[in-house]
Amino acid sequence: MTQAPATPKNGRRRHDREIIALAVPAFGALVAEPLFVMVDSAVVGHLGTPQLAGLGIAAALLMTAVSIFVFLAYATTAAVARRVGAGDLPAAIRQGMDGIWLALLLGAAVVALAMPTAPWLVDAFGASDTAAPYAITYLRISILGIPAMLVVLAATGVLRGLQDTRTPLYVAIAGFTANAVLNVTLVYGAGLGIAGSAWGTVIAQAGMAAAYLVVVIRGARKHGASLRPDAAGIRASARAGVPLLIRTLSLRAVLMIATAVAARLGDVDIAAHQIILSLWSLTAFALDAIAIAGQAIIGRYLGADDEKGAREACRRMVEWGIGCGVVLGVLIVLARPLFIPLFTSDPSVKDTLLPALLVVAVSQPIAGVVFVLDGVLMGAGDGRYLAWAMLVTLAVFAPAALLVPSLGGGLTALWWAMTLMMAVRLITLWLRTRSGRWIVTGATR
Repeated sequence: MTQAPATPKNGRRRHDREIIALAVPAFGALVAEPLFVMVDSAVVGHLGTPQLAGLGIAAALLMTAVSIFVFLAYATTAAVARRVGAGDLPAAIRQGMDGIWLALLLGAAVVALAMPTAPWLVDAFGASDTAAPYAITYLRISILGIPAMLVVLAATGVLRGLQDTRTPLYVAIAGFTANAVLNVTLVYGAGLGIAGSAWGTVIAQAGMAAAYLVVVIRGARKHGASLRPDAAGIRASARAGVPLLIRTLSLRAVLMIATAVAARLGDVDIAAHQIILSLWSLTAFALDAIAIAGQAIIGRYLGADDEKGAREACRRMVEWGIGCGVVLGVLIVLARPLFIPLFTSDPSVKDTLLPALLVVAVSQPIAGVVFVLDGVLMGAGDGRYLAWAMLVTLAVFAPAALLVPSLGGGLTALWWAMTLMMAVRLITLWLRTRSGRWIVTGATR
């Protein structure tokens, strides 16, 4: 019996199946992450306003610290996927272990630096006298969970590189459930107050890290990969992570500048901005799930010396990015009467919010392509270009955003500046992918 010849339609279907198999569980895991803070907020909120304010400050500091090290997941995904594509699973898992060891070292360094400086950090964040003690208590306990959080990032990257996004979803669901139970038990049952919430989160994070390590260690033993720390491998993981760290810091700077400008526009504008930013972050989870699929798939194709497969997968994922962006934009417009009342009943905030929200809706297709191409270049290990591209984007966005108040613009003008930022990212990423310079085949870049 002769096999049916490959056709473009069959190729698209194959890529679609791969994207869906990786992106859907990845989206679930991404959504589960912010639920940790939501559970803590819901539990601690019933203790009192100062406690909730303290939690908000500490959580913001913790999430900022952890987000800086998200390169542990990105760089590890690309490196492991390449070796999977090359058919060398022992080397893939060995590479993943190097990333995990790097996470432990960075986690220990963060604990050593942050523990004694916790009061200063809380004070620098502008905590009130009533909220500061609770913020310091929560922060000092939660800092102990940072090594586990970084291990989770690196181990998630290992499994994504191994083309497994289901296990991270299951671990995220288990961690969220454990965190909710522990928070209620320790805060109210044991009467530990905000400290109980912090300990509950730390224990849940440690459990997640342990679950990941069990999975990775089993894989290492099955394929005969060493678990010992390798100095050269750890240094290589760190070098691969530096450009992605620069990229992440530049992106964080964009968001901080936008928030600072919105604050200068007035209370109504900053309130509306925070609502839009929350929605923007939610849509980013959906688009980032496709980007994660891109990291794993592109890395695997390049590792297998399949340049054609990498190009076809990139093209198909761009189509997915455009399609998802259009759908998200339409949903934002259609669903605005439903979700806006959930956030505010202030007519002034609503009036300020609506036109800026339409700008966000229009920009979603652009964002869809940007997220996808970002994931493609990450999967290719093209971190150095991503760092330079994001620095260029920051250099264009910063003056445009800072001019908004002086030119009499409002929140809508600020979000047009945010759209400009995404457009610059689109141009820089599109030029790189079109050039083909990102395509470097083999088990290593």
